[in-house]
Amino acid sequence: MNKNKLIDALYESIGEACVTESDVAHIEIHSNKVLGLHLVPGFEVEAEELSDGIRATVTVRKHQKIEKPVRICFGLLEETGIQKIYMNIRLEDYSRVAILSSCTFPNAVDVLHAMDAEIEIGKGAEYIYLERHVHGREGGVTVIPKAKVVLGEEARFRTDFELIKGRVGKIDIDYDAECNSHSILDMAARISGSGDDHIKIHEKANLKGEGAHGVLRTNIAVREEARAEIKNTLIASAPFARGHVDCKEIVQDRAIATAIPIVEVHHPKAHVTHEASIGSVDSKQLETLMSRGLSEDDATHLIIEGLLSPNRQNP
Repeated sequence: MNKNKLIDALYESIGEACVTESDVAHIEIHSNKVLGLHLVPGFEVEAEELSDGIRATVTVRKHQKIEKPVRICFGLLEETGIQKIYMNIRLEDYSRVAILSSCTFPNAVDVLHAMDAEIEIGKGAEYIYLERHVHGREGGVTVIPKAKVVLGEEARFRTDFELIKGRVGKIDIDYDAECNSHSILDMAARISGSGDDHIKIHEKANLKGEGAHGVLRTNIAVREEARAEIKNTLIASAPFARGHVDCKEIVQDRAIATAIPIVEVHHPKAHVTHEASIGSVDSKQLETLMSRGLSEDDATHLIIEGLLSPNRQNP
């Protein structure tokens, strides 16, 4: 399959057309090959092809605000393979970029996709990262995204992980963020697991600067034999730091879900709250929908769909 057909196939698997606008930066990566790379002023990428993946450095220059979301498409169309992505991302002071990342493995039987990222967000800069996954029906994917994030003074970081199609397989998310004064952090994940899927999420944020704000949000649904293990840690160690941890999990059939919200407050003028709920679908919501003519299965599906649906503004 030639380069153009691979790019077409990657986008087709996520149900979208290839990016063609000249003012939209985009990157297409299949296995360990950079198939497509189009940049715009202020958004710089240096990429190195490795034997089993890609090493890339992404820089957004000072005061540069990238107007349209950058598109990145990672994928591996074969049934087996390894894709490792090493990312070094730096937003210089007062810059802004939103990245829509699509990770697609529609035929996976035994595929490993691992990402290791170092992210530095400068003073007053804003970074939005929306990550969408498309997997196959076999559950043959292992996804291991890890990131260390440092937010400078008055910086903003929002990340949103969602699996929009196919079985989970195994996912092990590990994000660790350090938030300096008056920065704002918002990390969210929405995943539905079935079969013998295994979902692990550990998100940690340290609100170490005065007036820093952070939110960790996780919405999970598991059924059949799937398992979910969620651990969210939020530490407030500066005056007027504010944070909230919110974890909601719906369990069906023989699935198992655990939630461990950890909140630490190291300063008398800081404040952190948490909320965790695990169980079946809400009975009152179920009764309301069934009273409107839906079957129990359809009503349950609608409630879970609502739990997992994006609740965000466009980047």
